[in-house]
Amino acid sequence: MHSSLSLITRQHRRGKQGNSIIPFHNSDCEQGLDGNDHYGNQRFLPPPTGCNQTDRIRRLRARGQAPKALRWKRLESRYSAHQQCVNDLIDILNRNEIQFSCVNRVELDRQHLSDVDLVIVVGGDGTVLSAAHFLDHGTIPLLGINSDPSSEEEKIVKQKKRDERRSHGALCACTAVNMKGKLPRILHGGGKLSMRSRIQCIVKSTFSETRLVPALNDMLIANPSPAAVSRFRMGWLNPVPHPQVGLGSMTDLTSVPRGRYGAVTRFGGKLYNIQNSLNCWSSGLWVSTATGSSAAMAAAGGKVMDVSSNGLQYLIREHMIENAPNKEEVRGLNNGLLEEGEQLHLRWNSQKGTIFVDGSHLTHALELGDELFIDANAPPLALFTQDN
Repeated sequence: MHSSLSLITRQHRRGKQGNSIIPFHNSDCEQGLDGNDHYGNQRFLPPPTGCNQTDRIRRLRARGQAPKALRWKRLESRYSAHQQCVNDLIDILNRNEIQFSCVNRVELDRQHLSDVDLVIVVGGDGTVLSAAHFLDHGTIPLLGINSDPSSEEEKIVKQKKRDERRSHGALCACTAVNMKGKLPRILHGGGKLSMRSRIQCIVKSTFSETRLVPALNDMLIANPSPAAVSRFRMGWLNPVPHPQVGLGSMTDLTSVPRGRYGAVTRFGGKLYNIQNSLNCWSSGLWVSTATGSSAAMAAAGGKVMDVSSNGLQYLIREHMIENAPNKEEVRGLNNGLLEEGEQLHLRWNSQKGTIFVDGSHLTHALELGDELFIDANAPPLALFTQDN
């Protein structure tokens, strides 16, 4: 039995008047029902008290002050479902005499993970990915519970009457519907635990090297503007023997074997030869794990990989090759696999760039000349998965 665990939930905020709920995770909800945004700034005048929800919405719309992207009943329904799932989970843990602590998603810190045997995440795939970033050593297993799953009817929407934007729950082992039967078995040593490979990425700037958190799904490396061209040089790295040089000559690389383009780089004090380089003008580069290959990678035209694979997959987005003399050869390099033990190298050739790690919430800025080292050597994540 797991003796201690940490319970992580997605954030929900209540408006200043206390009359309505805002799910923090929803990007459409930039404004609260009380007239304030997430930062407490007033965006429109709140309706007078003493009227029901429908009257408040009608008055705001008449003034042209209602947020257009907000569906009030849908939002409250999703909040209620999530809260009910959290309450049911706490009841299950108490009945099984499990010691636990509850942590909000935005308040999670590594200090909450000391002496913890299991992390349970309540929410959806996005909440699971956020929590996984803190488990960068891969020593604590992770269990996701989809608090508001889509029904079979909602997956095919014929009329705008159902909420088709609920969580898919691909990374969750159980849902709010079936957790009462599945969770006790997992707490007592059962369940299906799989080791999922993750992406390791090191960014070398002029004066520093930064190791990013491991990515469970994918990374997107692109210009911050979706309409701008992403220019980079992509190649493969081969370790080379460290040259025997005298003291004070550590920058002398004359004795290092040269690659096809005479390019040698260094990461973590180790020398690498850059081979088979390709200059790319595109919309960016996707890099995914086997876990993330069925998500954005597949939607962009990539291949779905076996989840047990330890390799990575890359895909150049909208690669402009009309001026290339060997178009078919270049086109064949647009999408490929990075086998275990191989390293991918990127040199960023645009003024600005961004690395998006497992979605849009976690980013790292790039500048002209930055170099990236990418492989699958990150510690794998112990993830409980669906056993059906």
